[in-house]
Amino acid sequence: MRRSALSRVLPARARRLRGPAAVAVPLVLLAAAACAPTEDSAGSADGGSGDSGSDEAPSAEDCAVDQLPLKKDGTLTIGTDSPAFGPWFVDDDPTNGKGFESAVAYAVAEELGFAEDDVEWVTVRFNNSYKPGPKDFDFDINQISITEDREKVVDFSEGYYSAAQGVIALKDSPVAKAGSVAELADYKLGAQTGTTSLTAIRDIIQPSEDPLVFTDTNAAKQALLNGQVEAILADVPTAYYITAVEIPQASIIGQFQPETGEQEEFGMLFEQGSELRPCVDQALAALEEDGTLAAIETKWLSEVVDVPVLK
Repeated sequence: MRRSALSRVLPARARRLRGPAAVAVPLVLLAAAACAPTEDSAGSADGGSGDSGSDEAPSAEDCAVDQLPLKKDGTLTIGTDSPAFGPWFVDDDPTNGKGFESAVAYAVAEELGFAEDDVEWVTVRFNNSYKPGPKDFDFDINQISITEDREKVVDFSEGYYSAAQGVIALKDSPVAKAGSVAELADYKLGAQTGTTSLTAIRDIIQPSEDPLVFTDTNAAKQALLNGQVEAILADVPTAYYITAVEIPQASIIGQFQPETGEQEEFGMLFEQGSELRPCVDQALAALEEDGTLAAIETKWLSEVVDVPVLK
């Protein structure tokens, strides 16, 4: 596990973790849904440790706007994919401050000392975001899961949201009766390429048939409706949006944690070795400390409900 920067910044405070059984229901029904980012190849480039530098908490002077190592002086350049799906963004417009990730991004920007007009968004395809090499953004926010493979070639902030994998099936499908991860192995499954959802299918469910891989969640949803797959996987908030808004004839039949069973978290992605990351971690810690992150989550994602956990 990565060492918590929050513990360095605020050692007396326990981090608030959004557990897998306490999942979020969108209060505001937004645009089309995305698949929770992650996995697949992060490239094989020789990487460093994924640690961008000193464990020392940055000083206020270090994190002053005029001292930050930015791509453009005075501008915080933030990357995300297009379309920008709900409930993470609203109206496919990251600049409006609406949706969970847009709101978090602007809250971090404000904490760092940027006005809204000082924030510039650039489009970054999800699968390109975690490739090694220079970036044209200061950080990317796009439901990107923090994984060990990715940390070999890019840096991540501390996690700002914890998510589990949700399994979506039409209500009248036989797979809707599955009560365990093992039972899912008998069905035709699918997920967006480059996501932890796809990795979870391959590594955890290990279905008898190869899963179908889609370029985006929209294609996966259409395949579910067409009967090409019997179930698709996505992060739970996205799964809620799909079943509540886009495909009401479908339901979330359960959730589970992929990989080692440790909580999967989304982090802001930085170019490896970024000296900006410690300041962003400090901003996130402050937003968590004063309750801002919790308020944003409540506004855009949540009323906590129980979702069956697939064992």
